Amino acid sequence: MLILALEGALAQCSAAVLRDGAVLAAALHEAPRGHPTALPSMAQQVLAEAGVAPEALGAIAVGIGPGGFTGLRTAIALAEGLAQALDKPLIAATTGEALAAQVPQALRADQALWCVLDQRQGRVVLEIFPPGAALPEAPVILPLTDLPNPDGPVLLVGNAALTAAEMLRARGVVADAYPKAIPSAEAVARVAGERLAGKLPLRSKAPLYAEPPATTQPD
Repeated sequence: MLILALEGALAQCSAAVLRDGAVLAAALHEAPRGHPTALPSMAQQVLAEAGVAPEALGAIAVGIGPGGFTGLRTAIALAEGLAQALDKPLIAATTGEALAAQVPQALRADQALWCVLDQRQGRVVLEIFPPGAALPEAPVILPLTDLPNPDGPVLLVGNAALTAAEMLRARGVVADAYPKAIPSAEAVARVAGERLAGKLPLRSKAPLYAEPPATTQPD
């Protein structure tokens, strides 16, 4: 199946087209700002590079966070618009699920995987995958200093993984940081493929914001 995936949760955004798990085209915008202008053109770019007409897509996939307000709003709105216009299913993946998809399964079988994202002001967003689990527990926001003690060794991913691993090791926990800090559109597409194949349950497309919007609606 052909899947167009969009990801904009953190400090970069990306788009990719995959056919049955193989990447046909991918694009990356490496900047913490500019997602609203970059993502639509990137979606057009990867479709053109892959030689895929939008109507030929089997599904649209999107990362729903946790992540920043603007990037998630941009990616989800674009994905929803494309899915509606093309009458294609829209499949969601969390930031933790996408990062987990970038970690070899052999490294996850006997230890928990934690996705730890910087929430600023000393706080993090934590998604916990028990050893070998395909689905995370519900994300929580907590002070970095209040990370729980795992029952065994833990592998950490995300943009706060290095700092979190150091803090856990200082407590005597066996903890390592895997060098995947930002989720990719390719990984989002692979998680979507698992959902479409019935290997993972479908999840809500509602965004999981890790920070409030920069502006608020007037009363």
